[in-house]
Amino acid sequence: MIPLVDLQAAHVEVAEEVAVGFKRILANTAFIGGEEVAAFEREYAAFCGLPHCVGVANGTDALELALRAAGVGPGDEVIVPANTFIATAEAVARAGASVALVDADPDTYLIDVDAALTAVTPATRAVVPVHLYGQLAPVEELRAALPPEVVIVEDAAQCQGATRHGRPAGFEGIASTSFYPGKNLGAYGDAGAVVSASAEVATAVRRLGSHGGLTKYIHDVIGVNSRLDGLQAVVLRAKLARLAAWNEARRAAAARYDALLADVDVVRPVTLDGNAHVWHLYVVRVPGDGTPSRRDAVVSALNAAGVGAGIHYPVPVHLTPAFADVARRAGSLAHSEAAAHEILSLPVYPQITADQQAQVVEALRAALA
Repeated sequence: MIPLVDLQAAHVEVAEEVAVGFKRILANTAFIGGEEVAAFEREYAAFCGLPHCVGVANGTDALELALRAAGVGPGDEVIVPANTFIATAEAVARAGASVALVDADPDTYLIDVDAALTAVTPATRAVVPVHLYGQLAPVEELRAALPPEVVIVEDAAQCQGATRHGRPAGFEGIASTSFYPGKNLGAYGDAGAVVSASAEVATAVRRLGSHGGLTKYIHDVIGVNSRLDGLQAVVLRAKLARLAAWNEARRAAAARYDALLADVDVVRPVTLDGNAHVWHLYVVRVPGDGTPSRRDAVVSALNAAGVGAGIHYPVPVHLTPAFADVARRAGSLAHSEAAAHEILSLPVYPQITADQQAQVVEALRAALA
């Protein structure tokens, strides 16, 4: 079996360091907050090239708290791409705002900038560009064209270490991220963070995530309980020290796939000019007949051959029952729907070998025949 992502291979590299760190946490009983969390926040902020990082319980909380810290709430509208995991829209709804769904770019599957700009109304308070698969959306194009009162809150759950024109996610003000185990920087459970260039935003996130207050029993606003725990911080610090090298290994693996797939009947990924991609996922497109039947058959054949292929994402947000209140008719966001019918993700992780990738491509070639 060649898994979609090999978490065990990553664990082997950090196991000893994590074990020592866990003993340290247990000895100090620093389970919530503490120096391990503070150290990780400093180190991750430095890695991102931003001054502030606030650890929280998971990536969905991170986006909700980032939106709330940016002033988004009831009565506001937030523009979100339909080609994303439901957590993006879910966080907007949890912040009390309305979701406005827009289409994807047909080549990169990132948010369609023109569609987002067209969707702006007097109620629009924020746009959430999702940095999919390991590369950043063109945030600077959005910022240049959006009204100044519309904030950009970036969903950076899939792009730890990626940059655009040398700038990280969050450079425009605020970004959320997820440390779900399968991410480039993954915890041993749920965890997340908000990074920002603004001390005011970071303080607001920290307050909101700690029951609305920075001092025990002093609650300035209604918040939530969303804090990074010490054990997860130990894991994240150990992996963060290796993340730059792991991202380089992912880039090498993506380049190998590009070469191996040159004569295979799939559409290979497109990287936007100016992007330093970190290849959280390697997503290819299987040309079909407008339905997911051919793609699904290819995924089934790959899985049967021992290749852990997956689909990110099989149903656009605008067609999910959870968002029936903002549903668009089928066909209304054509590029997102076409992608949902045709894309699949091939195994990619820092420890994947050239031989394994060759096996993946041969299995794909056979599945397409």
